[in-house]
Amino acid sequence: MIYEKKVVAIALALAMSTGMVSAADYLMRPGDELYITVTQEPDLSNSTTNPNPFIVRPDGKVSFPMVGEIDAQGMTVAQFTDTLRDGLSKYIVNPDVAVNIAKLGTVRVYVFGEINRPGVYQLEKSHRVLDAIGAANGFNWDTAKKKIFLIHQDEPDKPIVINLNHILETGDMSQNYVMREGDVLYFTRNSRISFSRDIAPILTGAYMVSEIKNNTN
Repeated sequence: MIYEKKVVAIALALAMSTGMVSAADYLMRPGDELYITVTQEPDLSNSTTNPNPFIVRPDGKVSFPMVGEIDAQGMTVAQFTDTLRDGLSKYIVNPDVAVNIAKLGTVRVYVFGEINRPGVYQLEKSHRVLDAIGAANGFNWDTAKKKIFLIHQDEPDKPIVINLNHILETGDMSQNYVMREGDVLYFTRNSRISFSRDIAPILTGAYMVSEIKNNTN
């Protein structure tokens, strides 16, 4: 019965987490795919004749006809729309512009330890810790849910401790962090663990694999 309650709780938390970043708050990032409509100039818009989305490039920019390059990274959809509208207003009177994110870019994260399906996962950007747990098919009976480690690739010596029980039992999502490129999520068997002994070797292996993949792409 307790296990069933936990399963229901994590399912509810996962559902809540997918709505944590609203369209108004989301900041655009490389890999995001955009559908853009300019009412006065259908040829500039995504349509059946021009189905390809506009993509935020790795340098964070989007190239749009007549306007040129827009530095979209870090902008909200509303900010990007305003910038695009301002650029088009030099050529079109009161341009009617609509921008929608068709698909979010992805990040590669590593999920290791006491989890049902350890491995490397591609998550949509803005997805969070609970999304990574869901991708790995959930925790198992031996998981120490009070002490999960989140390690950012650029700060491997500063692991963040997550209390999954607190998230599930209270609904407090403050520890349901957004996953970043190269993040490692490590699930321990019990709370008595040494970072240098148990986690550091795994990090070294994970980032070596990451470097090899990046160098061969």
